[in-house]
Amino acid sequence: MRRLRACLGAAAAVGLAAAGTTALVAGSASGATSALGNRWYAAAPYLMPLDNDPPDPAAIMDATGLKAFQLAFVLAPNGGGCSPTWGGTAAVSSDTAVQSVVNTIRAKGGDVSVSIGGYGGTKLGQVCSDAAATAAAYQQVITKYGLHAIDFDLEEPEYENTAAIKNEIGAAKILQQNNPGLYVSVTTAGTADGTGWFGKQMLLEAKSQGFTPNNFSIMPFDGGFSGAASQTSALTNFNQILQSTFGWDQATAYAHEGFSGMNGRSDTGEYFTQADFQTVLDYATSHNMDRFTFWSLNRDRQCTPADNGGRTSGTCSSVAQNSWDFAKYSVKFAGATPPSSTPTPTPTPPGTGCKPAWSSTAVYTAGNEVSYNSHNWKAKWWTQNETPVASEWGVWQDEGAC
Repeated sequence: MRRLRACLGAAAAVGLAAAGTTALVAGSASGATSALGNRWYAAAPYLMPLDNDPPDPAAIMDATGLKAFQLAFVLAPNGGGCSPTWGGTAAVSSDTAVQSVVNTIRAKGGDVSVSIGGYGGTKLGQVCSDAAATAAAYQQVITKYGLHAIDFDLEEPEYENTAAIKNEIGAAKILQQNNPGLYVSVTTAGTADGTGWFGKQMLLEAKSQGFTPNNFSIMPFDGGFSGAASQTSALTNFNQILQSTFGWDQATAYAHEGFSGMNGRSDTGEYFTQADFQTVLDYATSHNMDRFTFWSLNRDRQCTPADNGGRTSGTCSSVAQNSWDFAKYSVKFAGATPPSSTPTPTPTPPGTGCKPAWSSTAVYTAGNEVSYNSHNWKAKWWTQNETPVASEWGVWQDEGAC
């Protein structure tokens, strides 16, 4: 559930050919002439090109060998209407800023996908009259940028709207039919059980419409997760959901399954380190999963020492790292080898020290901070004698180790 994502701003091609991926040829004003292999689009990390202190994609490509970027997010206009915008404010039809980013990436041999939706904002599926109108709006984006890949990020609050999800899934099917070779991913919220009720309803809608994208991806963070083990468990459970929903065997389900993580500190105070990413990457590759991506490249750099570990940011990870450490896992998933780099900085305990110790007899109100079991915790509401534990619905918010 990408709360922060929407709220804070609203061996190369030869090696990939062996993966059996599809190349789509397209001509447009963007200058695109050919696609990368699908494995690159499957590995493309999210990048906000207009918000959250956008990093230079050329510098990331030079440092990591990354070739594909997932640009986020296309939404309906804030003032209403069925036309695509960046973040609800910048019309795609008149855009030059994102086009410049796309041109920079393509000039270096890379390419982009575009993600529609995200957490918050008004989605086109909510306001367009039907699936055909929704698809027509998205076709403008495909045509404008000469896209070979697109991502439908279906989550709160849109995926709670049955009509909107019907429009989005219908639009995805139309775009897939009208743009042969288009790589389509569908991303939704992850839970310990794989995905929640609304995610399962979205899968049933896809089944009812006879729509099969390249993958359905879940986001196993912001839901009481703790490191890689909880994420791989959720991916295993989601695989079973895909099997039961579509009648696939296990291997087929994994071939249509994806992972979308969050690097560093999540919106709810979970931590995912480079070691966690490696574990999930090993799981994804060993199970022949179709996608491995993360939110976001804007966050793939270390915070200042004063901020490290103490907050969730749209522009840094809150864990010890070199810039673009997490992007290198995407490069590995794509089948390429990242350049060698300096060792990752030695992690330091996050935060500035432990808060006063929690007391079972004290009364705490919203915003009060305590320490317990070598972690700092913040009360969400009035409480007494409730032991601080990590729980999505509990009274205490884990603020990290101290």
